[in-house]
Amino acid sequence: MKILFPKKEYHKPKWFIIDATKKTLGYLATKIVTLLTGKNTSYYNPSIDQGNFVVIINFNKLYFSKNKLLTKKYYKYSNRPGNLKMEYLLNVKEKNPYIILNQSVLKMLPKNKISNIYIKRLFIYL
Repeated sequence: MKILFPKKEYHKPKWFIIDATKKTLGYLATKIVTLLTGKNTSYYNPSIDQGNFVVIINFNKLYFSKNKLLTKKYYKYSNRPGNLKMEYLLNVKEKNPYIILNQSVLKMLPKNKISNIYIKRLFIYL
């Protein structure tokens, strides 16, 4: 019996458009990660890049609970003593809303070289 190994040459990436109106952040991020990595295909292999392109539209209509807006924190640290900066989700959403989805997707992706390729295939539009 011969086992077929999926090759990168045979994969043609597809484009997916996701409407983010009234969806929660976690649900949307998990859906994006499965499409970016290609886990929805039957020939998925984690060592080969078989991902797709994902376009998010209406990102400003994403649903956040009032408690989440006031309690979720985003940290920035430059590895210098006393330089830890913290912002709440409400402030980050006003300044740069792309960081919210970008960070949540990046943390769900595997921590290797392929994750940089995957995150470049994510396009977010307000």
